Amino acid sequence: MRVVVVAETAERRYGLVRVLEADGDIVVVGQAADRAAAIRQVGQLRPHVVTIDMAEVAQRETVEQIMGVVPTPILVLAEDSFGMGRVVPDAVRAGALGAIPRPPRWTAAVEADVRRQVRRMRGVTVVHHPRAAMAGYGAVASPPGPSEDGRSSRLVAIGASTGGPAALAAMLKGLAGVQAPVLVVQHIHPDFVEGLVGWMDRVAPLPVRLATDGEIVRSGVVYIGPGNVHLRIGAGMRIQLDAEPRVRHRPSADELFESVARLVGPAAIGVLLTGMGDDGAEGLLAIRQRGGLTIAQDEASSAVFGMPHAAQLLGAAAKVLRLEHIAAAVMAAATSGRT
Repeated sequence: MRVVVVAETAERRYGLVRVLEADGDIVVVGQAADRAAAIRQVGQLRPHVVTIDMAEVAQRETVEQIMGVVPTPILVLAEDSFGMGRVVPDAVRAGALGAIPRPPRWTAAVEADVRRQVRRMRGVTVVHHPRAAMAGYGAVASPPGPSEDGRSSRLVAIGASTGGPAALAAMLKGLAGVQAPVLVVQHIHPDFVEGLVGWMDRVAPLPVRLATDGEIVRSGVVYIGPGNVHLRIGAGMRIQLDAEPRVRHRPSADELFESVARLVGPAAIGVLLTGMGDDGAEGLLAIRQRGGLTIAQDEASSAVFGMPHAAQLLGAAAKVLRLEHIAAAVMAAATSGRT
C-alpha cells in the first residue's frame, strides 16, 4: 500500500513514516513539508492514501488543492482534541475522508489504530473537489512574480458596499482557477467581517481568508480586509493594514485600488461592485491610468448604483458589465494578460 506523508517538520514526518511502515504492508513512497511539494508528489506518485499533519489553514488548503486536481483518500491529523472540533469539519468540507487527533506520544495501540485507519481508506472512491484553483501541480497558490515576458503577475482588487456581500458571492463563484490573488474591501460593520469571510469561504471555489498584516498574497486565494483598517498591497506583495487616514470608509476601496495601481500598474484588475457613495471611483481611475483593467457593475444588476456610477462619471471604468458577466471578464484578463 502506497502512502504520501505530508508534515511541516522532519520530526513529524519521521514519526509517521516509522508508524506506517511498521507492519511491512504500507510503504511511504513520498514525503512533503509544504503544500506545493505535497501536490507535486501526489500527482507524480499517485499513492493510495495521503496523510496530512500541518497547521490548520495550510492543511485545509492542501486538502482542497489535492482534491481539486488528483482526488486521493486523505487522513488529516489535528493538533489535539480541541483542534478536532475545528479541523474535522473543515477537513471534511475540503474533501478529506477522516481526521484523527495527533497523539502526545506514540503508543502501540495508537500506532495500530493509525495503520488501521489508513488501510480502510485504500480503494475508497473519491471525487474532484470544486476548489480546483490551479492549472498544474506546481502552480498552486504560489506567490505572484514576473511572467516569462517580464510583466508582473495579475492582481485582482474588488470594492463593494451596499448590496456587496451577495454580489461578491456571485462573482467569486465564477473565479475558480484564477491565477491571481484577490483582495476585497467590503463596507460592513466590523463585527460582521468574520461572518462575511465564513460565508464567502463556503460559497467560493477558492479559499477565502481574513487579510493579516505582512502576509504575502498568493495566487488563487481571496483576502478580505478586516474592519476599521485600510487594506493595501505593498512591496514584496505583502498585505498592509493601516488605520490611517481616518476617512469616512475604513477600509476604503480607494486606498486598496491606489496601492494596487502603484505596485502592479498594468497588471491590475480593479472591480467596483454595487454600493452607496463614491468610494473606489478615484482609485479605479488610478488603475486605469496605469494601464490596468477596470470594471464597474452596471445599474440594472446593482442594488445601489452609487459607487459604480461615480466611477463611470469619472471615466474610471473601462467596462460596465452586468454582475453575471464580471467574473468571466476577470478570468479572461487574468489568463490572457490583456486588458
